Amino acid sequence: MTDQILEPGNVVAAGTATTKNDAIKEAGALLVAAGAVTQAYVDSMFDREASVSTYMGNFLAIPHGTNEAKESILHSALSLVRYDTPIDWDGNPVRFAVGIAGLNNEHLAILSKIAIVFSDEDEVQKLIDAGNAGEIYALLEEVNAE
Repeated sequence: MTDQILEPGNVVAAGTATTKNDAIKEAGALLVAAGAVTQAYVDSMFDREASVSTYMGNFLAIPHGTNEAKESILHSALSLVRYDTPIDWDGNPVRFAVGIAGLNNEHLAILSKIAIVFSDEDEVQKLIDAGNAGEIYALLEEVNAE
């Protein structure tokens, strides 16, 4: 078992979703496939979205589950899906859906690191311009750094 929160296999350079709901499913499915969460957690991502939009600005949305779904998290993980065509996220353009599952508040540190990267428009542009998932992962590797 690895301590990495963001695994290379959880980064998708060309997502297939065209709607917010499909993007949440896509980000959630990666977390399920990574063994980080159960399907119940993905379902709670929709509950969270219904109560508050997870759009963060600078083409970023961070879909995540509700506090009530914490028992559905098996280990902390991130997924990242990039979209070539922006997705309409409650009227905002999203190019990156970052699915987040955090145990014991580990996700708070993760969130702050993601926020720092995405608050820098030059960094966001590098992520948009990255040629493949490996390049995206390399740009985000500091998310795994302690």
